[in-house]
Amino acid sequence: MSALEKAFTSKPGKAIAAKAGLKEPPRLRRGRTWPEGAIVLAQIGDGTLARRTLSLLGRSFESPVIDDGGDSAPGYGSRIGALVVDATGLTRIAQLEELRAVLRPAVRGIERAGRIVVIAHPSAGDWEQRTVARALDGINRTVGKELRGGATATLLYVEPDASPGDLVSTLGFVLQGRSAFVDGQAWTIAAADQPAEGLSDRPLDGRVVVVTGAARGIGAAIATTLARDGARIVAVDIPPAGQALAEVANRVGGTAVQLDITAPDAGATIAAHVARSGLPLYAVVHNAGITRDKMLANTDADRWASVIDVNLSAQMRINEVLLDPATEGGLAEGGRLVGIASTSGLAGNKGQTNYAASKAGVAGLVAAMAPDVASRGITVNAVAPGFIETEMTGRIPFVQREIFRRSNSLSQGGRPEDVAETIGYLLDPRSQGLTGQVIRVCGQNHVGA
Repeated sequence: MSALEKAFTSKPGKAIAAKAGLKEPPRLRRGRTWPEGAIVLAQIGDGTLARRTLSLLGRSFESPVIDDGGDSAPGYGSRIGALVVDATGLTRIAQLEELRAVLRPAVRGIERAGRIVVIAHPSAGDWEQRTVARALDGINRTVGKELRGGATATLLYVEPDASPGDLVSTLGFVLQGRSAFVDGQAWTIAAADQPAEGLSDRPLDGRVVVVTGAARGIGAAIATTLARDGARIVAVDIPPAGQALAEVANRVGGTAVQLDITAPDAGATIAAHVARSGLPLYAVVHNAGITRDKMLANTDADRWASVIDVNLSAQMRINEVLLDPATEGGLAEGGRLVGIASTSGLAGNKGQTNYAASKAGVAGLVAAMAPDVASRGITVNAVAPGFIETEMTGRIPFVQREIFRRSNSLSQGGRPEDVAETIGYLLDPRSQGLTGQVIRVCGQNHVGA
């Protein structure tokens, strides 16, 4: 239970919330859980990608209710769990009416924590095709803000040569509760060399994954979630966090490395530890980060440098070592790199110029690295958390904290495991067609959303 949920379930919390006129936030569906109601599949044009992907996932589906354009929207006899729209055949502006006609009944008839997913091809072709691809993004973002009860909207751009096997991990992620705090977002899936044939509950079985900043908060949740998925965790954090780090490593059955990631030999130290295990290094999650907030007018060189070094420069130095084929214990072919960006970096945030620079830099780093390592089968992505309920955010004054929590379409803060689940999706070997992307885990933050 998150801090926000505790606030509303405790007697003092309920009293404060009622006095402030705040409604209880919707409860989100989390974990490897599917929608309770039926999955409805709508097709615009003659595309069959969604149908075949749902079949790979072992999910049955029903036909949609179509709105005839009247004043009163039709609905479903019972709440549906999800609407999946195959819009890969949508290329003309006039066809947007077909999308409206299937979305309108679903918006009214979706269950709590349900899902609306639109699958389309990315921008390409003539002027009208490119226009339509961009229009879909506007529709998706707006639907995400209009849904209630913890339901979410997602737009998946799938390259024309991608197969159902390339989409299976992504559609599974967005339909399951693992995507609870990912809302109103869009990203692109390309074709992979070896398309998947289905999902696995332990996609990382036996694979070595390094998680930095693993002693507490989001880092500890990442280690726990990835271990659940079968990973052998190498938990990294600074020596002062040694006891907490050891507790996390012991709990997930991994090993601990006490290390300042800004040290010049940090990459070599990680590689040497992995090499001693005798197993290849599959993935690195660069979670370690710090804040040193001040208005720019009051930010001195030391405060600036410390944040940039921990949050950005250290990642680059470590990556250079681990990506060197000559490094024993370095990243294996077909491996994964994941960075932690932030909505502060994508939208800016008052008093966080240094932090925003570092987190926007992470987004730039994954975009720059992805094509350079693609020939080795290595993917590079990032997640951008919004307001996540942690010990640190719990120290923010009540009123300010409530504003931050509720400034998104889901009207609450996320949990550390929401970030971890998204990282688990990115690390899944079945997510090979996803690289150079940043996925926001922010509940569709209204600032910079």
